[in-house]
Amino acid sequence: MSKVVKAKYTAEAVAGFTHRTAMEEAARCLLCHDAPCSQGCPAGTDPAKFIRSIRFRNVKGAAETIRENNVLGGTCARVCPYDRLCEEACSRCGIDKPIQIGLLQRYAIEQEKLFKMKTLKAPEKKKAAKAACIGAGPASLAAAAELAKAGYKVTIFEREEKAGGVLTYGIVPSRLPQAVVDHDIAQVKGLGIKFEFGKAVKAADLDDYDAVFVGTGLWGANLPKIDGIDKAGVYAAVDFLKEARTKKTAFDPGKKVLVVGGGDVAVDCAVTAKLLGAEDVKIVYRRTLEEAPGNMTEFQYALSLGIGITTGMAPAAINGSSKVETVDFKGFRDEAAKLTLSADTIVFATGQTPEDMEAIAPVKVTEKGMIKAPKGKAGGKYFAAGDIVNGGKTVVEAVAAGKEAAAAMIAYLEAKGVK
Repeated sequence: MSKVVKAKYTAEAVAGFTHRTAMEEAARCLLCHDAPCSQGCPAGTDPAKFIRSIRFRNVKGAAETIRENNVLGGTCARVCPYDRLCEEACSRCGIDKPIQIGLLQRYAIEQEKLFKMKTLKAPEKKKAAKAACIGAGPASLAAAAELAKAGYKVTIFEREEKAGGVLTYGIVPSRLPQAVVDHDIAQVKGLGIKFEFGKAVKAADLDDYDAVFVGTGLWGANLPKIDGIDKAGVYAAVDFLKEARTKKTAFDPGKKVLVVGGGDVAVDCAVTAKLLGAEDVKIVYRRTLEEAPGNMTEFQYALSLGIGITTGMAPAAINGSSKVETVDFKGFRDEAAKLTLSADTIVFATGQTPEDMEAIAPVKVTEKGMIKAPKGKAGGKYFAAGDIVNGGKTVVEAVAAGKEAAAAMIAYLEAKGVK
């Protein structure tokens, strides 16, 4: 991989605010008494409060508000679907356009890093109870942070070499730079949380812990059962993105790449392929673009890179001798419609599946293998949240669920009299 290609792959797609533009944007805030923007944030990040702080030049106060409510504030500032949450709720929508809350949040966290602000701390005196978090993805990181702030000793087990889960291995760095993820994780580590990497945890390893959180995410491939699915050049999205980010030698996505799917992951795969040198990249989605779950801003970015988008078609067969050469599509709603596209790589961004949870913890699962955990409670000393429970949603929703599960864990430990 050449330095030029690598630079394109890792360079941020959207520039942040300067001090001046941040202050100008914050000054547009109407300082609403009922703060609908704050009500629109699943994680309770409280945009109304941190925007007010920025407006009155209290940037440290803004960063403290963000971190106290959302330990992954830097990450969420870049990947959160603001247009469907807090910004959609902004009162300025009825006047001109909403406050750019995401960019203001990003500005506050960038200032936190620039000036080495210390915005979070845990009690010096620790409680005797020990908690374990399995997986180091968004939900686990959020749960661990809440437990540590409450004074509990927490250990996070992660089978990979780095923390972050999907943040580190499953999002294109032009949208979420690794430095941003690492800075967020540093805030978690700063609370005194212990990390153990390269460890695939079994249920027996958890006997010494008073409460256990399971946040393993979804890393199993979800490939369609069509002819040719076993040919070389066929990828599941999680494998494609992970290989692109971690392969130490040059990663060749192929010259002609097809990405099947309509979510943010599909866009990430297409953008990854394009930025790493693919000449022809297309996204194929079975429904209309209006029905696609992906962020429209991300689709616009993909289009600006020359990535094509075809809708209304679903994959029917993959053709080629041993490697992908062409892919047949059929109409999703119009059965008479047919389409054949040439490709040497096809990536399926059609969701992920859970791994075997019974080998990790004694929890109940659904027919699809997801953990049953209403309000974070999975039974006994076990709790769970994030993609392994909800089937895969946004990072900010994983943070919210992780916080809810941590509250349930604290209540459980207090009820058991474990202090």
